[in-house]
Amino acid sequence: MERQLENRLLKCVDLLLDAVFLVDEDGHIVYVNSACQGILGYTPAEMIGRSMADFILPDDRPLTARESAQVMAGHGRVGFENRYVHKDGHTVHIMWSARWSEADRLRIGVARDVTRQKRAEAIQIATYAVSEAAHQATDLDSLFEWIHAIIAGQVPLAGLAVAIRAPRGELSFPYQRGEGGASPILDEARAHALCTRVMAEGTALHLSTDTLELASAGQSPRYASWLILPLVTRQEAIGALALQAPAGARYDDADRELLHFVSAQVATAIEHGQLKAELLRAARYDELTSLPNRRLFHDRLNTALARSRRRPCGMALLYIDIDDFKHVNDTLGHAAGDLLLQHIARRLEGCVRKADTVARLGGDEFVVILEEVHGPDDAREVADKIRSALRNYIRIDDSLLRTEASIGIAIYPENGTNAEALLKHADGGMYREKMG
Repeated sequence: MERQLENRLLKCVDLLLDAVFLVDEDGHIVYVNSACQGILGYTPAEMIGRSMADFILPDDRPLTARESAQVMAGHGRVGFENRYVHKDGHTVHIMWSARWSEADRLRIGVARDVTRQKRAEAIQIATYAVSEAAHQATDLDSLFEWIHAIIAGQVPLAGLAVAIRAPRGELSFPYQRGEGGASPILDEARAHALCTRVMAEGTALHLSTDTLELASAGQSPRYASWLILPLVTRQEAIGALALQAPAGARYDDADRELLHFVSAQVATAIEHGQLKAELLRAARYDELTSLPNRRLFHDRLNTALARSRRRPCGMALLYIDIDDFKHVNDTLGHAAGDLLLQHIARRLEGCVRKADTVARLGGDEFVVILEEVHGPDDAREVADKIRSALRNYIRIDDSLLRTEASIGIAIYPENGTNAEALLKHADGGMYREKMG
């Protein structure tokens, strides 16, 4: 009777959707029902007699061993989670309830596959994290770093590259980061063609060759696995993500499903970041010349003054007005005048160092902040260089134009210790030169 009851019970257990395991003191599987094949891909015959640890994801084995010790000590456990490796290689998330049978000297465990649930949670977490990054990032560079960290928290990641399409259509790679902060990590010429293809087709591309990887000096590529995903917003591809898997790893279907959702959120975040950058630039830079505008100029001037007070070191301010500019507008038209201002802006930038600031206050008035000057002679030398550069002919349509400039100079601290005083002194010097 006992044997018949046992057989009936085992037949009932075989009907369960969850997997039931009996494991001995040494960790070997004594019995497992048919449900394990649907969860892990192995038949009961393939698992019975083997160590339970053989099927556990290596990273989860230490934690599982500690949990098993707790069960064998008589502490029933419910809700413990760990990860197993499916027969086809993908990861399976399992939730356990387990107890120890002292009479049989066996661990009795019931395993439930929660992979879909964990995947949904991962998508939700990643979506929220990307949304937070879009609002917290101060610029696109910091946004890319956040995105890198978010993706690395969800899937194995050795490197990430972001391709972005500029307003004029050209594709660039503003972010590339590999293991240990290595950059660049890919061959941009090869990546350009593949990213363009992915963006055009709107589908991901999985590569297991050296198609993308950039060889180090004197070394050959490691034949890494890559996954390229399109970044699509409102049915328009704005770029692509290129993910490099760690050596020996590969992105499975579950990873690609997760990354598909993440890439959609990343595309929206990048578009938001681009819009924020455009608005910030419009608020701080002159639209015609791309020079800092009045607002940014005052910020730079106050910053330069603060640095000069701390060091201390000299600083100069040049106030520049283009002579007879109105005549150009009146005779050649405002379009020609705009082109002339753009040429003048580039020539002014060519006369100063990168650490200095050239700004347009409006109309034909420009200012230059010269930091770390040794005295008035340095400032006068730059002013003479500007006059000489502007006197060179500029071709506007069919006309050759030469320009003259009136320049006023103010030196910190001799001519003022604050922005207002320096501007007033430089403006007065410019006006006197123009009148003289």
